[in-house]
Amino acid sequence: MILRLLLGRGAFRGSAQVMQFALVAVWGTLNYGPFANALGACAWLVFVPTAAEKSALKVIPRANATRDAIAGLSLRFAAAPVLLVVLALLGGLVIAPDSPATLYLAAACWHACTGLLMTVSGLNRLQGKPSLDALAFGAGAVLVVGATLATWLGGWSPRTLLLVLVAGLGVLVLAAVLRLPTAWVRPEPVRRRGLLPAFGRTTWLLGVSELFDAFSVSLVFLVLAASGRVSDSGPFYLALMSSSVFCSFLLYQLKLHQPRTSARLRGEGAAHGRARAASLMRAAERAGLAFAVLLAAGLALPPVREVLLADAGLTVWLVLGVLVLIEMAMAITLIYATYLLENTNSRILTSTSAAAVVRLAATAALAIALVPPLGAVGGFAAITLALSVEAWSLRRMLLRHHPELHPPATSRTADPTPTP
Repeated sequence: MILRLLLGRGAFRGSAQVMQFALVAVWGTLNYGPFANALGACAWLVFVPTAAEKSALKVIPRANATRDAIAGLSLRFAAAPVLLVVLALLGGLVIAPDSPATLYLAAACWHACTGLLMTVSGLNRLQGKPSLDALAFGAGAVLVVGATLATWLGGWSPRTLLLVLVAGLGVLVLAAVLRLPTAWVRPEPVRRRGLLPAFGRTTWLLGVSELFDAFSVSLVFLVLAASGRVSDSGPFYLALMSSSVFCSFLLYQLKLHQPRTSARLRGEGAAHGRARAASLMRAAERAGLAFAVLLAAGLALPPVREVLLADAGLTVWLVLGVLVLIEMAMAITLIYATYLLENTNSRILTSTSAAAVVRLAATAALAIALVPPLGAVGGFAAITLALSVEAWSLRRMLLRHHPELHPPATSRTADPTPTP
């Protein structure tokens, strides 16, 4: 069953990746740049509806009497922002259908609907229908391939392509919602006092870290546009997709196992989870420091600096390939560390959210400094360095709340009393 689920998601992600390379061939690098910039700038919207999925996967396995109410809240929390984006797109099509803003709204709607389909599929898995997940994303892959072929043969514009994709994905979302239990789609009014604000807080804290992390990447696209390097959005987006494919598979695997992990890391198991997460974050810190030293040394050496400053050609793709491998390794390490922490208890969610804000600020500062001279290479360098900053800040916050995690040889504040 897990293999079938992975094939469904993998087909969807793979078709989206193939679509990008095909569109470069159809439209050319210059025309593809604005399309890639719109997709990249709005990619963070995937994580707005999926925050409800993360909360449902954590809370519902622990709930009995409130299971239906929580599932209903999850669906509404996920659907509400997507409906707002859809209304904004409809307004844009009426007021200014040919404006660049409409292209960005269509890209925003595509990402938001993708996130909603992920959430509804997660709810279907919770009610014992995992095959619907694979079926929905398998159909999504067919949609992407068909739209890409139509663009290749019919010369569709970026706006037309995105509108067709959004319409098709909307049909898939509706079909997935109709397979949910009636008690989840039209639940009874919430009677338990405090359930709505408690679930809302959990959803916000669980989702805000991924949301800010994704928005920090979207910031790079905004800096590329502001610095007049929109054409670099194409190479940057294609390289970013290569990394996101592996990270998305990891996130999906973690979500599949989240109900069991959430139960395993309760009580005494939480201490082991925190210790493992601290070790992973320490490794990410050291990797980031080593990368910063190598980058500074490379910029100081004229031959290496010339390679890093190259605007086009095979050299740029080779450098991006190396950066993708480094960024991917650090991202996977940090994703798993955060996942362990988020499933220990709800108190740690404030720290993971704060660390995501730190990463957002670090990405903005680094992108402003590195993107104008280095383009796509500078964007990936900014993302990679910001990951190490996030690991550093989150580990410091974790040690502040759990001093027993300090290495025994260097700890001065650890409680000498053994943890029971």
